[in-house]
Amino acid sequence: MTESPQSADLFRQTMGQSAQLLEAWSNEELSDEVLADQVTDLVRTRDGARGFFATALVSNCPLMDRLPDPLVVGFQEVGEVVVEVTVSNLAMSAAMMVYHERNGDLESKAGSERVQLRVRELLQHLARGVGCADLVKARLESLLQATQGQGEYVAFLDRWGYDAEQRASIGEAVLAVADA
Repeated sequence: MTESPQSADLFRQTMGQSAQLLEAWSNEELSDEVLADQVTDLVRTRDGARGFFATALVSNCPLMDRLPDPLVVGFQEVGEVVVEVTVSNLAMSAAMMVYHERNGDLESKAGSERVQLRVRELLQHLARGVGCADLVKARLESLLQATQGQGEYVAFLDRWGYDAEQRASIGEAVLAVADA
């Protein structure tokens, strides 16, 4: 599956907008409520959600470490798109931890661990929302099945070329969300 030029443009545009929003929030130029309204608008589409989370999850901005309630509510209202992209980020961060460890890149591994912790916390917040609990559970179960070669996420794992060790790490990450 290739990304269309429009999709790639929206993704890049959203990353830029997200960086600006994170900076403004960090500088206390935006309230939690205003930030939540603007971010919720960004994440309503898959490419918008991908762009926002690609920026926010790796950012030094503390937003994803202390998720404001209005933002969590916005994510829960959007629901499926946010859950889907967040679960994909859980898989990617777990797989990248293995990749970076293999290459002796402990700094990048620590960055992937940080992303995974942020994603895990976000999924836990999403699972507490009306209508999101079932979505989170279903997506996580599907991802866990994919690590065993079944389910809708198999194509995703195959597309990224994740091997058995990476898939095992993804399975552990899924179980860590469920255990928390």
